[in-house]
Amino acid sequence: MLFGKNVNQYYFKYFHLLIVGILALLLVDYIQLLIPENYGNLIDLISNQTLTNEALFKIIYNMLFITLCMFVGRFLWRISVLNIGVKVETKLREKMFIKMESLSQDYFQIHKTGAQMALYTNDLMSIKTCFSDGIIMFIDAFFLGGLAIYKMIRLDLLMTCIASIPLVLLGVCGGIIGKAIDKRYDARQRAFEKLSEFTQENFSGIAVIKAYVKEKLELREFVKINKNFSDKNVSFIKFAVSLDVLFSTLISSIVVIIIGYGTHLIITTSGSGMPFTAGQLIQFISYFGQLTWPALALANLINIHSQGRASLKRINELLDYPISVKDDKNCVMVDELEGLIECKNLTFTYPGAQNPSLENISFTIRPKEKIGIIGKTGCGKTTLVDLLTRIYNVDEGCLYIDGIDIMQLPIQKVRDLISYVPQDNFLFNDTILNNIAFSQKSLSLEQAILFAKYACVDDNIQEFPLKYETMIGERGVSLSGGQKQRISMARAMAKNAKILILDDSVSAVDTKTEANILDTIHRDFKDKTIIMIAHRVSTIASLDKIILMDNGKIIAIGSNDELYDKVPMYREIVDLQHLEGGEDE
Repeated sequence: MLFGKNVNQYYFKYFHLLIVGILALLLVDYIQLLIPENYGNLIDLISNQTLTNEALFKIIYNMLFITLCMFVGRFLWRISVLNIGVKVETKLREKMFIKMESLSQDYFQIHKTGAQMALYTNDLMSIKTCFSDGIIMFIDAFFLGGLAIYKMIRLDLLMTCIASIPLVLLGVCGGIIGKAIDKRYDARQRAFEKLSEFTQENFSGIAVIKAYVKEKLELREFVKINKNFSDKNVSFIKFAVSLDVLFSTLISSIVVIIIGYGTHLIITTSGSGMPFTAGQLIQFISYFGQLTWPALALANLINIHSQGRASLKRINELLDYPISVKDDKNCVMVDELEGLIECKNLTFTYPGAQNPSLENISFTIRPKEKIGIIGKTGCGKTTLVDLLTRIYNVDEGCLYIDGIDIMQLPIQKVRDLISYVPQDNFLFNDTILNNIAFSQKSLSLEQAILFAKYACVDDNIQEFPLKYETMIGERGVSLSGGQKQRISMARAMAKNAKILILDDSVSAVDTKTEANILDTIHRDFKDKTIIMIAHRVSTIASLDKIILMDNGKIIAIGSNDELYDKVPMYREIVDLQHLEGGEDE
């Protein structure tokens, strides 16, 4: 059994299953201790030569009844107690997933994907085991063990004291070994994290590995990490198994002592008023045999509890991780946002960084305006649009939408206002149709085709054998860079939000396709606010305004012609790109 603030609720939630399971376990434990009595009576009747057909049939009927009760009881506790473990695992996994979806970017920058997958596999399995096998072992260890000892005491106190030695040693050694198991299990989980991280990263970057012919190097590194995991696992298993081996050895030794001492009692008490019979010795050995499982269960319980406690600690780190980007308690409830964006002296520093990524940023974007943002790599363009989508928090009084501080607006309302095509054109391992319809699950095929045409990718999709039902593989591995960009663009257009942000979204397409996409934006998205981040001047030259950025600051704002005439930096960018274009020609 396992207790903690994130799991205690499940004991109440599944209390009915827990009660049924415990009662069934208690019934089975009580009933199975009647078996030695029947065996002992049968042995005594045979030894005394007093066995009759009536007595034999009575014992057979008793055994059949016991067997039936044990069958029913075991069926009940299996479908109840084991079901608790499965349900707790399922609910906890859902809770973890919901929490992870609500966490901000800083969490995922610190915690790698492989480590998080370990939480959903090994750690959840340990929690499940605590709520299923752990409950069973707990009941058997204390009720079945206690009842067996009581019946043994009634037969002979001294022999019971001798037989109880394993339990005393269990208490002494179990705690010491349990602490050692804790440390080694945690080390094993950390090694598994590294193995999972390395494997996941290699599969994701397999194309790069092949391009640089580094398969052998990566294999050597994998062997090293895998060996580390194997060593940690063997170290953990040694300690876990040592507990079982220790008590199995002790119990086997005690059985020999019981037989020897029991035989001595049979001989010395023969002919006395209260003789110790062969049937009672068989009973005692049977009770001790029943006590063997509780003793081993107690040893296993220490092992399981140690693993579960370590796993719960790791899962608690996730569930208790503070959510930094969330709605304000006094957020302003609005029915609909129009999309007037005002930025006033915005300065932003990434969590954990020392230098600001944006400094004193100020601008206004009115609804339906077409805005371009250009600047050197790393000047803060993507950071700026990330703040518009509330990926990070900003200081109050710096960024407004419709005159309302963005920190006072519900996050869902802000994100519903915006369609975003990020630099990393992430696509899901699904069909092209489902990727385009990600924000609108009711989107028809005809509508998906329309948005694909807007993004100039329909012709490419039609060339695939399955067309829009084509599976694109993990992260769109079967598509070219330009196809991924344009499918991502079609997905954003399908959302039909009032603001469309394109972050360097035509960098992987040719100039003709780029021109067609820009024509579509001007023609079919007149009623949308467009914010385009680009490195090529040709991408944004026709837009209403262009924001020129450098080193986290806005250098100038104006039309293409205004900036070319008045801003040397912009003129230099334009002339250089024209020169490069001429050389390419």
